[in-house]
Amino acid sequence: MSDDVLARILDSTDFAVGGGSAAALAGAMAAGLAGMVARLSPGKECGLTDARYAAIADEADDLRRQLQAGAAKDADAYAVVKAAYSLPRDGEQAQTARRAAIEQALVAASVVPCDNARRAARVEDLCAELAGRSNPAAASDLDVGARLAAAAVAGCVSNVDVNTSMLPGSEEAARLSKEAANLLGRGHATSTIVGSTA
Repeated sequence: MSDDVLARILDSTDFAVGGGSAAALAGAMAAGLAGMVARLSPGKECGLTDARYAAIADEADDLRRQLQAGAAKDADAYAVVKAAYSLPRDGEQAQTARRAAIEQALVAASVVPCDNARRAARVEDLCAELAGRSNPAAASDLDVGARLAAAAVAGCVSNVDVNTSMLPGSEEAARLSKEAANLLGRGHATSTIVGSTA
């Protein structure tokens, strides 16, 4: 499934899969790199216990799977939004039903990237924990992972913002927007992570 999403992102003629899915896959790649670095670190006295490296690797694997699935969910959510906007608008009843469908679809399309942002933020946490406490030979891998995780959070939050901005007065949209902003604001400084792994 994620291979199909990636192929569609790379296809500039496919307008149905875009930045939200790309951001989720960036987070998945970051998680894969974090897990790899964790698995390269036991037995090297880098600062964490072997059990902790194993736990980080397992959590990173789980986050990778969730973000891969999240990329496909983002594309599916967009398809529902597009379908809602295509509903007939002839007559007051049809217009009311269309507006309700659009609002419901936009809320769902905001929930998905917010969930993905939360997962990518957790990947950032794992990268920060490994910084300076993992195999120095894999420092550049951790660097890339940290940068990808940060980009994933920012990209997912951007998608939340776009969708919630079309839902003025929605309490759920306001809640999602606030959570997304908090996730973006809590990010680790990538330069600090990079510096500590050099």
